[in-house]
Amino acid sequence: MKIALDPYMLRKVPLLSLPRVVADLGYHHIELSPRDDFLPFFLHPRASSADVAAFKGALAEAEVSVASVLPLYKWSGPDEDERQAAVRYWKRAIEITVDLGVDVMNSEFNGRPEAAPASEAQFWRSMEELLPIFEREGVRLVLEPHPDDFVEDGIAGVNLVKAINSPLVTFLYCAPHTFHQGGDLAAVIRHAGPLLTQLHLADSFDHRGSSGLRYIVNPPGSTVRVHQHLDIGQGEVDWNLFFRTLAEVGFDGTATVCVFAWEERAEESCRFNLDQVNQYVAKHLM
Repeated sequence: MKIALDPYMLRKVPLLSLPRVVADLGYHHIELSPRDDFLPFFLHPRASSADVAAFKGALAEAEVSVASVLPLYKWSGPDEDERQAAVRYWKRAIEITVDLGVDVMNSEFNGRPEAAPASEAQFWRSMEELLPIFEREGVRLVLEPHPDDFVEDGIAGVNLVKAINSPLVTFLYCAPHTFHQGGDLAAVIRHAGPLLTQLHLADSFDHRGSSGLRYIVNPPGSTVRVHQHLDIGQGEVDWNLFFRTLAEVGFDGTATVCVFAWEERAEESCRFNLDQVNQYVAKHLM
């Protein structure tokens, strides 16, 4: 299993210094998440060919690789102009990924839960344009249901990935979203089986609670989705069950530490979570 770091808490570190910082924290792999000077959230990529070449050199010097590139675009939104723009952004992001020598990208379904049928239709329009490019370039696309996407449930997300029916499109299980995916992490992991190629690792509380009032959000009836990306052990994800089930299905993909809650102690958090993952891997997967 490849253990990577999502360096979002380190996004103020200059891009060319990032690989050395990541290496010093004990990681050998990065999941390159959005940052303003490279792949911003929901906007066209900013990286030039020179930027990509320089970053690639910094990675090699630090002996760190990019395990996956993570762009986030509104490619399933009900607004057609936004969808078309997102497809253009995706095409440039794929070019950048290929130029980095990376063959995996991961992202979210996006779209709107209150307009799920329309959003799914937009998703398929985008896939019709983009899937041939992924296949031509040999880049795997790994997708996850995210809170507030047009599909949020884990089983439904796996089924949608299956429906794409491409060996290059697989499933990502995000542990801190467990309680928005139905709450039964073992069932989702087993249902995904060999389609599961990537993980996001962080902890979260079960927002539902026994009464549905674990969190109270005003005004009543708000559709806000509440979750955290905490250090492993700070929430209510059952980590022993999680790693036991990974062993059961023979998982051997990329596991990315994606804790976002502790920017004031980011380096300590990154080191702590790497140690926690290694302990669970040694206990259940070796």
